Amino acid sequence: MSQRSFASAEYVLKKKRTRREEFLAEMERIVPWARLEAAIAPSYPRSGRVGRPPIGVPKMLRMYCLQQWYGLADEALEDALYDSQSMRDFVGVDLSRESVPDATTLLKFRRLLLANDLTKTLFDEINAHLSEKGLLMRAGTIVDATIIASPSSTKNAKGERDPDMHQAKKGNQWHFGMKAHIGVDAESGLVHTVIGTAANVNDVTQAGALLHGEEESAFGDAGYRGADKRPEAQGPTWFIAMQPGKRRALDLTKKWARLLEKAEQLKASVRAKVEHPFHVVKNLFRHRKARYKGMAKNQGQLYSLFGLANLVIAKRSLMDLDARGAS
Repeated sequence: MSQRSFASAEYVLKKKRTRREEFLAEMERIVPWARLEAAIAPSYPRSGRVGRPPIGVPKMLRMYCLQQWYGLADEALEDALYDSQSMRDFVGVDLSRESVPDATTLLKFRRLLLANDLTKTLFDEINAHLSEKGLLMRAGTIVDATIIASPSSTKNAKGERDPDMHQAKKGNQWHFGMKAHIGVDAESGLVHTVIGTAANVNDVTQAGALLHGEEESAFGDAGYRGADKRPEAQGPTWFIAMQPGKRRALDLTKKWARLLEKAEQLKASVRAKVEHPFHVVKNLFRHRKARYKGMAKNQGQLYSLFGLANLVIAKRSLMDLDARGAS
């Protein structure tokens, strides 16, 4: 049995438990680690080759999750692991016996996930886990999209902006980057479909692709007007928000206008759930700007981000189920 270092022992004896420690302890409990590790293992290099043996999947997967949760670059995550005892404990690194896996090792792991389309696999495995727990329903879908900015500077080796990204106008402001389109379960607020496109792609063109095919109803804001007439979006009953200008023009002194306003409020109360995944990804995970160049890399990261966001959204339910199972 290995002994703890003096620094590690001193850390254990401290009085206060930080929010980071609490969050990582919760994630340790609710992330289906064995399931995700099993999905990666067939594509992961095995030991026995000449040179340094590969670091195990459990450590690399936990490092990758830390990177998504805290919005860190490869080098920044390496530094954070050296600085933070709670992060090292989460990954399973003891500095008295080993070094922190370096940024290049994490880079290679990310490339392995991308090359084998494993971020989509991880997203699907998380959702399968949530479905088995009875948390992901399939009766209705809410569709929405958000713009994720991309660097517009041309001060790089090629002297050009990312060709996969485009600019789009929202309100009176122009944005350069991509869009994250999501289909969200109307009951639980969990994301079941993720699509990345350039920012200038119209929301309604992705409406059909965001449906899983089993829903009876679908909800969208005014940007999805006409979705019910598109052949690929047929099936569910669509509830699309009224255009803001028309809604403001309603004469609420008339009964029919009040009924329309009440219907709009009901639709808005359902659509509100779609904002929670965006809040988690953009505010909690700090993903306000595209980190990589090219749509393929950024689409791959979106799968990871929204898969992990689903676990954060379902955290309380998962922990209650875990507590009941343990009792």
